[in-house]
Amino acid sequence: MTKHGIHAVAATAAVALAAFGPAPSNAASAHGHPAEAGQAAPSSRFVPGPCPQTPEPIAALSTARCGFLEVPENRERPGSRTIRLAVAVIPATSAKPADDPVVFMAGGPGGDTFDDIPFLVGSGLNRDRALIVMAQRGNLYDRPNLACPELDRSSAKAVGLGYDVPQAKRLLLDSAKKCRNRLAADGIDLSAYNTTENAADFAGLRTALGIPRWNVYGYSYGSDLALTYLRRHPQGVRAVAIDSVTPPQIATLPWTWSSAREGIENLFKACAAEPGCKSRYPDLRRTLTEQVRRLEKRPLTLNARPPRGGDPVKVVLDGGAVLNLLVANAVKPPDVPAAIEELAHGRPERFAQARAAGSVQVVGASAHGLTESVACSEWVPGSTPTDVLKAGRRAFPGWPDTVLAQAPQLPFQHQVCRVWDVPDRSSAQRVATVSAVPTLTISGTFDTKTGASWARDAARTLSRSTSVKIPGIGHWVVPQSPCAQRVLASFLARPTAPDTACVAGLTPKPFTIIPK
Repeated sequence: MTKHGIHAVAATAAVALAAFGPAPSNAASAHGHPAEAGQAAPSSRFVPGPCPQTPEPIAALSTARCGFLEVPENRERPGSRTIRLAVAVIPATSAKPADDPVVFMAGGPGGDTFDDIPFLVGSGLNRDRALIVMAQRGNLYDRPNLACPELDRSSAKAVGLGYDVPQAKRLLLDSAKKCRNRLAADGIDLSAYNTTENAADFAGLRTALGIPRWNVYGYSYGSDLALTYLRRHPQGVRAVAIDSVTPPQIATLPWTWSSAREGIENLFKACAAEPGCKSRYPDLRRTLTEQVRRLEKRPLTLNARPPRGGDPVKVVLDGGAVLNLLVANAVKPPDVPAAIEELAHGRPERFAQARAAGSVQVVGASAHGLTESVACSEWVPGSTPTDVLKAGRRAFPGWPDTVLAQAPQLPFQHQVCRVWDVPDRSSAQRVATVSAVPTLTISGTFDTKTGASWARDAARTLSRSTSVKIPGIGHWVVPQSPCAQRVLASFLARPTAPDTACVAGLTPKPFTIIPK
């Protein structure tokens, strides 16, 4: 999939707000005081303006109404400065759209939300109702933008190092410290970039746009945010759909290992259920364990060309790199058995090329400042490196401790958080959402980042929830599954009685079978 479109035009206040009725007459009527359920976010104001000029044109922005939501940076501190969050309202393609729009909560946290628009439009999110996209605080196109070019550049260099070697650790920690110090010197209150504030921003957006009722769709971290939003600001929420579910109450660093295990195991089971795959790759679990152990003992250093072209770059494949490439879906699921088999027979090209892709970083596109502030205040507190290692040993018995000591996708995170130094917010955040608002959970069986079983934890306290599990799909299901798109559309039309019939009989795509 690619992300594309065209540059957009500016919007006027009348046009921007007309679709949803008049804005509240004054700030007091529009916005209450911070925090718990039943209360709206304070002092939020929508200011119309031009749509972002994205590097790759986004077609949907050509008809969108854009602007900024102005909110306090820290609602817990009187007199906090105002920050601006980029907003786009994309009209429905239907001639007679529903009057309740859908608001999108992106994953990450910290990725470029506007870059997701082509996937959302391609999935039909704006077919029958307007689609509202807002970049979470600190993201690209916001003011301030918490980008960390230092971390982007260090990630590009890290492909030429072992995943968990001391040099990689020093590179990461030095880059995090430089970024943290620069952002703090710019006057940014890093403690204010958290899920509680993100949720209050969306509550403020609804009232600032004068929307009586809307629907929420969030994926990955966006599901964590959506559930927090539903818990703290339930007013005006018609229905909530969450994809690749991250329940706030279990979003802790050690839990990353359970998802890695579940997604990889489900892929291996799917191969065993396909006769051709089972015959060609009879014991993938053992083969992967052998390769992780072998490469962690004797890493491979080679040159590989990034998948999208360019000059070959030096890459190092060790056990941690192989695991994290699988967790990142850098090797596509249908190719995973073939890649593992090739690796075992001295042909590491698929993994090496996937590793080389990391050398091509879009510097400044990701708001690592938001990522680290959320991770370090909400996910990391309450666990130790020993807890992460124990969880790794439970997930992959017999693997080297050097691999298992680092949480998938978040290496050296406890050390990073000591550098980042934000307050512990885990007690406020790790709370189950109890709600009777109709909710849909969508999971992919091959998801190695947010395991499909996590949706069960969320659904336990959502009394009107419907859950679907899509076989053979990894992280962020809806853009990859026409069936999931139909289920989501049905849910938005009839939240208490969605049509899930298309899920029955679904099977993963055939696996790649290489000749012997």
